[in-house]
Amino acid sequence: MTTWNFSSGPAILPRPVVEKAAAAVLDFKGSGIGVLECSHRSKLYEPVVASAEARLRKLMGISDEYGVIFVQGGASQQFAQVPMNILASTETADYTDTGTWASKAIKEAKLFGNINVVASTQEADGTYRSIPKMLLLTPGAKYLHVTSNNTIFGTQIHEFPKTRVPLVSDMSSDICSRVVDVSKFGVIYAGAQKNLGPSGVTVVIVRKDLLGKVDRKIPTMLDYRTHIDNGSMFNTPPAFGIFVLDLVLEWMEENGGIPAMEAKNKAKAARLYAEIDRNPLFKGTVEVEDRSLMNVCFLTANKEHEKAFMDLGKSRGFVDFNGHRSVGGFRASIYNAMPDAGVDAMIEAMKDFEKSHG
Repeated sequence: MTTWNFSSGPAILPRPVVEKAAAAVLDFKGSGIGVLECSHRSKLYEPVVASAEARLRKLMGISDEYGVIFVQGGASQQFAQVPMNILASTETADYTDTGTWASKAIKEAKLFGNINVVASTQEADGTYRSIPKMLLLTPGAKYLHVTSNNTIFGTQIHEFPKTRVPLVSDMSSDICSRVVDVSKFGVIYAGAQKNLGPSGVTVVIVRKDLLGKVDRKIPTMLDYRTHIDNGSMFNTPPAFGIFVLDLVLEWMEENGGIPAMEAKNKAKAARLYAEIDRNPLFKGTVEVEDRSLMNVCFLTANKEHEKAFMDLGKSRGFVDFNGHRSVGGFRASIYNAMPDAGVDAMIEAMKDFEKSHG
């Protein structure tokens, strides 16, 4: 039986990447030692970091105005690190509240400056079902922070706000899944474990002219300039994670780059949402126009059917397709590496469930 990994993260990786990484664990580039044992300062490993940065710059169209670094701490650390580096204590930044991670980012940012929540789509029951359509931006704000895709609730920004200030975006769950104009952003950050690789690596893309202007001392390890100046090698980096990330980027290159990823992702999501809308035994959880292409959240129309569909999915090899505890139901995370066959398997299960329980 084929196993289909619908986990929201750490998530599915391309099979060729897993196979190459597994082989390198035993023998890295014919050296006789595995990549897990290889010194990050060795001539054997150092080209890996340079390769990962060069591939990401090419795939996303990142100019030399930006630093690209690979750090640790996840997106959760970036919630504090972004304002620490670019927001002075007397300045104001605008934030949108569109989900759990957005609200956590707001909480951390308040430690460093004035934070204005310009829009929130939180509903009375604590859930989020939409993306705000109007933003009352603060005159003179330093930046606008948005969360591009909300993994838990299944909403996504399909058109980024047009602003005169730099955009800062947490793109953890949809980076490299669609084409974005990096020049519109001051900072993009993302945990790798959705679309770029394993957990433990965080990608930060930051416009260098925003740095060095705050009125506080920044710890060396938390200063973006430290990692930019040292090519992500100031200290021991998450070496294996960066190696796998480089393999994922290589896989993207070989499969048409980000435009091809976007086309496939749109097609996969469209098929799955079409079945949710057609099938009377299921229903979506968010506004149609704000549905995520990455995290498809849905419920059974009859709550009593939930366990039965869960059991059916497990019997067909579905892994981690239960919805987040705050939403319930089901969540099919269909990142770049999810093949068409995985989506088709979910659709087939839903159709068969209709036949047996409709």
